[in-house]
Amino acid sequence: MYFDYFGLKEAPFRITPNTEYWYAGGQRGEMLAALQYAIGQGEGIIKVVGEVGSGKTMLCRKLVAQLPDTIDSVYLGNPTLSPDDMLAAILSDLGIDAAAEGRQARLAQLNAALLARHEAGRRVVVFVEEAQGIALDNLEFLRLLTNLETATDKLLQIILFGQPELDAQLADPRIRQLKDRITLSLNLSPLSESEVAEYLRARLAVAGYRGPDLFSAPLIARLTSLSGGLSRRINVLADKTLLAAYAGQTHTLTTTHLDAAASDAEIRSPAQTAPQPRLPRWAWLSAGLAAGLGLLTFVAWQTRPPAASLPAVPPQATSTSRPPAPVPVSRVTELARQTQRWLVTAAPDTHVIQIASAKEAAQAAVLLGDLNAVTPQPVRVLHGLSQGAPAWMILAGEFPNRDAAMAVMRSLPATSIGVPFLRTVGKMRSVVLPTG
Repeated sequence: MYFDYFGLKEAPFRITPNTEYWYAGGQRGEMLAALQYAIGQGEGIIKVVGEVGSGKTMLCRKLVAQLPDTIDSVYLGNPTLSPDDMLAAILSDLGIDAAAEGRQARLAQLNAALLARHEAGRRVVVFVEEAQGIALDNLEFLRLLTNLETATDKLLQIILFGQPELDAQLADPRIRQLKDRITLSLNLSPLSESEVAEYLRARLAVAGYRGPDLFSAPLIARLTSLSGGLSRRINVLADKTLLAAYAGQTHTLTTTHLDAAASDAEIRSPAQTAPQPRLPRWAWLSAGLAAGLGLLTFVAWQTRPPAASLPAVPPQATSTSRPPAPVPVSRVTELARQTQRWLVTAAPDTHVIQIASAKEAAQAAVLLGDLNAVTPQPVRVLHGLSQGAPAWMILAGEFPNRDAAMAVMRSLPATSIGVPFLRTVGKMRSVVLPTG
């Protein structure tokens, strides 16, 4: 796509929170420091509120990545979990088999595990995302978990991340005890125009850009207005604007490119009262894009070196032979269960290559049957959330760092079953779903 055209090594504006692209401006750095201090104190409930797309998940992941080695993190990303499911998820994240039956028995199991960690000099922090969607009774249950303590110390600390609706929930007198335990409350404000400019430069620099500013001052002003200063919208608009310029074979980004991007993303500023000009659909297609311009298309594998630079592969390894039939669906579910167990113990920075994904296990079975001999081993299946929906994701390889994974991914031959990209164990833990 446009990576080589603009001198980039990778997509700079993916919406997936990647801590390599952490931006400390807009008071994000100060908030991170405040959260680290509050966790160090080890008491009370912490609340972080921000609009949709303001960067709550990025802040959460950056915080988790910088926790001391003596702190174990637990992630609850599903607001619909019942108290019993919360308990099971917490025990699972801590690597404990929730063998006990009944809530009280599991609470006792959790208390014993927390006491053992406390004696070993360790603490546990529970990160709760989408907290505005949690029922009041379940919020109260989370508060009760903070009652687990020794004579001097709390055994468990909770951090709530949510949209502004969370504040309305916490105003309910039925959970006033929870509100009274909040010792730190932070609000992620939208980025200002100057901060948007810094944000764009910072992400482009991380992606390898070394040229003059691509986004002019008038363009940044327009982008800030359209995005409302929300980082996710900024990423979508900036990505599509670069793509529009690439389609027109120009390095000069204009408001025409930006408005075309906004139109395609169905983003309008409050002051926008008339339809804005957009590039004709054929212009997008001429750049080799699929109709619809889905975001997953934009993060496609575009960093492959020329064929001449690929390492030699033995002739037998390039065979495209396929099994006569897809692997059994039972094999898919078994791989998914094995992957769940592996995620518990694997290092968070471990990288894998996602080869493809499917909505159903049967479709994943077909894709597994299509893999060829050069697919990196081991092959795993992750049953989890992808773009907010359940999916069966096929993973290949196991690499200690990003560079090692990137080297292998770049050497892979073209495939028709999916667009490869990198994932980490730490991020996959937050999206895993139970497998029947």
